[in-house]
Amino acid sequence: MSFHLSTWSVKNPVSVLVLFLFLSIFGLFSFFQLGINDQPNVDVPVVQVTITQRGAGPEELEFQVTQKVEDAVSSVNLIDSISSTVNDGRSVTTINFELEADANQATNDVRNAIAQIRQDLPADINEPIVQKLEFAGGAIATYVVSSEKRSVDELTDLVDRRIARDLANVDGVAQVNRIGGKDREVRIDLDPARLQAYNITATEVNEQVRNLNLNLSGGRSNLGEGEQNIRTIGSAQTVRNLANYPIILSNGDTIPLKNLGEIRDGFAEARQSAYLDNEAVVGFSILRSTGSNLVTVADNVEKKLEQIKQNLPDDINIELIFTRATAIRNSYEGTIGSLIIGSILTVISVGIFLRDIRATLITGLALPLSIIPTFLVMQALDYTLNGMTLLALALAMGNLVDDAICMIENIDQHLNMGKKPYQAAMDAAREIGLAVVATTATIVAVFLPVAFMGGVPGQFFQPFGVTVAVATMFSTLVATTMTPMLSAYLLKSKPAHKRYNHHEINPSGKWHPYRGLLKWALRNKISTLLIALIFFIGSLQLIPYIPQGLFTEPDQGLSLVEVELPPGASLENTEKLVFDVTNKLTSQSAVENVLANIGENDVSNALLYVNLLPKENREVSLQDFQSQMRPIFKQIPGARVTFRSQGAGGGSKDLTIVLKSDDGQILTETAQELEKQMQSIPGLVEVSSSASLVKPEIIIQPDLAKAGDLGVSVNAIARTASLATIGDNDSNLAKFNLRDRQIPIRVQINPEYRQNIETIKNLKVPTNDGSLVTLDSVASIRLATGPAEIQRYNRQRQVELGANLQGISLGDALEAVKALPIMNPLPSEVSEEPAGDAEIMRDVFTRFLSAVFLAISCIYAILVLLYGNFLYPFAILAALPLSIGGALLGLLVTQKELALFALIGIVLLLGLVTKNAILLVDFALSGMKEGKSQRDAVIYAGVSRLRPIVMTSISTIAGMLPIALAWGADGEVRSPMAIAVIGGFTTSTLLTLIVVPVIFCYVDNFIHWLSKLWRNEQAEEVQQVLNLEETLNK
Repeated sequence: MSFHLSTWSVKNPVSVLVLFLFLSIFGLFSFFQLGINDQPNVDVPVVQVTITQRGAGPEELEFQVTQKVEDAVSSVNLIDSISSTVNDGRSVTTINFELEADANQATNDVRNAIAQIRQDLPADINEPIVQKLEFAGGAIATYVVSSEKRSVDELTDLVDRRIARDLANVDGVAQVNRIGGKDREVRIDLDPARLQAYNITATEVNEQVRNLNLNLSGGRSNLGEGEQNIRTIGSAQTVRNLANYPIILSNGDTIPLKNLGEIRDGFAEARQSAYLDNEAVVGFSILRSTGSNLVTVADNVEKKLEQIKQNLPDDINIELIFTRATAIRNSYEGTIGSLIIGSILTVISVGIFLRDIRATLITGLALPLSIIPTFLVMQALDYTLNGMTLLALALAMGNLVDDAICMIENIDQHLNMGKKPYQAAMDAAREIGLAVVATTATIVAVFLPVAFMGGVPGQFFQPFGVTVAVATMFSTLVATTMTPMLSAYLLKSKPAHKRYNHHEINPSGKWHPYRGLLKWALRNKISTLLIALIFFIGSLQLIPYIPQGLFTEPDQGLSLVEVELPPGASLENTEKLVFDVTNKLTSQSAVENVLANIGENDVSNALLYVNLLPKENREVSLQDFQSQMRPIFKQIPGARVTFRSQGAGGGSKDLTIVLKSDDGQILTETAQELEKQMQSIPGLVEVSSSASLVKPEIIIQPDLAKAGDLGVSVNAIARTASLATIGDNDSNLAKFNLRDRQIPIRVQINPEYRQNIETIKNLKVPTNDGSLVTLDSVASIRLATGPAEIQRYNRQRQVELGANLQGISLGDALEAVKALPIMNPLPSEVSEEPAGDAEIMRDVFTRFLSAVFLAISCIYAILVLLYGNFLYPFAILAALPLSIGGALLGLLVTQKELALFALIGIVLLLGLVTKNAILLVDFALSGMKEGKSQRDAVIYAGVSRLRPIVMTSISTIAGMLPIALAWGADGEVRSPMAIAVIGGFTTSTLLTLIVVPVIFCYVDNFIHWLSKLWRNEQAEEVQQVLNLEETLNK
């Protein structure tokens, strides 16, 4: 088919030019329409159930709420996993669904399941929130708002009521989350002594405030000729009015509310704060919706903020702290730069061999004419220019000119035969057409299984595999149409004195050293195969010495620092320690600024965003900076200060180990022992365990006998303690009406009295007869400890252990942990669950291995179809192992990780090495069809195909060189891929030229032996028939 297409192209140059002009114009148009993103959109249906109960401890919530929620949703179809996190007053259950599940239907199913158990949940919880997670990844940008003239309270109001509302309307913005600030509320801080004096409880005060402060509908009336609605306005118009509300006492008297405590329009008890370089600010972060383009959303947010700034007072400053869009743009520009430089090097390398400016330009045209139409397909498939598609184009760069090189080189050989360019183009295209199609089919066969390998990795790699396959197919279209057509009309005939014939096996020829080596290999086949086998086996022994991981973390100038004080620490203590950490960070010359988000999850925790100077303005890398700071952090007393990992696994540490069990006690003991043993592994730093975090608690244990005698219920005891110390649930709070919003009214004991446990003991609890008794008369009250946080996975309690890596790879660290005594074996009640980057690494490696086996099977099937023979393809496939040794050697020498991108490079090698082997086998078979002996045909194939094989190899290496040298932003991430390709292609090219001919001879001999055996069996059968006939005739 290809040679017919080539002949048609030569005869119809205008049609070919119009075709590629059309593809190029629309391809360029598509390129400018493509969005820029960090990674492909992976739409995994996720539903989250959030239930809050102020004041409830983690263990209480786990048993009364979380387990019931998990049991209820477990019956929903197509669930992949269920995970829960329970901490003070909050239970969050996340349900991950299979990819084929419909997100909206899944959300409805979960909502229905929760509705069915609502009556089984505690009555005083806030209504469960069931929502489909519609934001993609973490925050795409973080800003802070500051002013020298305004308080944090005013800045909070500005962020909540102005900035967040306006930004929420920007297309692609899913959420605007505030960092720090204060929530406004009207506070009624009751005095315990006054409550006792007036014989009233905080619970009763709260109920009366709720019942008095109401606006209700009152029906309709018909006065005159019209109709009017009737409204009852009971809510206080001012705080003064509220303070004068009459509170009814047990004896029927009334007193104003202000007599029971202090009433003020203020702010909720501070549970979070934000500081930029230790200066109080209010920040906000932007989350984008799924399917949206990160860079576009970030740009739209910037434009909207510019509009907002124009209407703000001059003293208010909105500062961008970090945006992922910058890193994405830098990575995009770095990859494009590497592509351009690689293209130039590729064309130069081709020109050195061809030494013909016209032939070089014709070959070089294959690059733009293959890449630009690919953008058209990418837009049609709704792809973006993201890390994976750009990587695909970078990976394909060295491969796109291979077909054109093979075509132009073969045309050059026919020109050396004295043919005119027109005839040479058609003859050469016919001769090599099948090989070009075969090589393209093998590349496509390699990458399509990667594109459709299933699961989340399959969605992630689909744009990658499809982009490589499409670009390769366009390169074949160029090689079989544009290249011969341009050659026919632009190349010149060669004078006799400039001709040389590659097809002649000339001992004095340019490639005589190779011919001599090939003849030696054919004379010493066993020795040749033995050398190849030793090289392959020896290369596999290098694997333990090569670092292994998921991928190299890029230096994007942002480091996250976690500060953890002992659970129970106050916000003030956390702030004081954060100031100290910030001072130590800002004293480093590489640091630009530090944003502290205190109280993100708990008042005892903080997350610091450490912005480093641009790479060119600092002397240390991100990794070196973290290594320098770790000893400094260790010296900080009273807290755990560690770096948070930014890996793909979503965990806070580079290495994550998860243990599960139904027995919480054994699980905790096992986790504590594992944490202790992990600390002894060199290279593991900042080891931590969620089991080691316990929080002080006050346990109220009702005395059921006394409570029963006095008519006091357990619910009354719990509600008294809750309302007095933290107030009612948010949904039950009375509201103070302003013109444009409602402010919650919180009734609770004055915080200064809550610092004494005697206040809690003396709280009044109502009995059945209306009298009041003290809390300690019906319950014992004591100090104790409990878990600060409980994690669950697939309806079992789990403990997460983590560690950061310093001077050790993820694979080596994982093996070291597996070899610890506590892990061999784990207690029978405890099991390990893969998690974090290690889980992704296992999943991806397993799927890649399956995809490679499928790719090899596809390559074999294609070769069988093309050559009509089941055995010759084995001569071609024998080249595959020869590439692995060079790839591993390259990674070992450069000390790059055998990680995700290196695996991608090795997958490409499967196709590239197969292409070279196909050229050799295809020409050897052609020589044998022309009447050459097996030996002469093999030597003929090797010598005649040596130049195009070396040219394609060098052009591929040249195209990969900028990537291997890590040019451009995030170049260190892509570098292992190029190094694997360069190393593997170098060794495989050298070995393929020697080993494949030898294996071909063995395969061909075996085929002839089978044919001879078949013919002998047939001859014997014929002779037996003749003998039988002769016997019958006699």
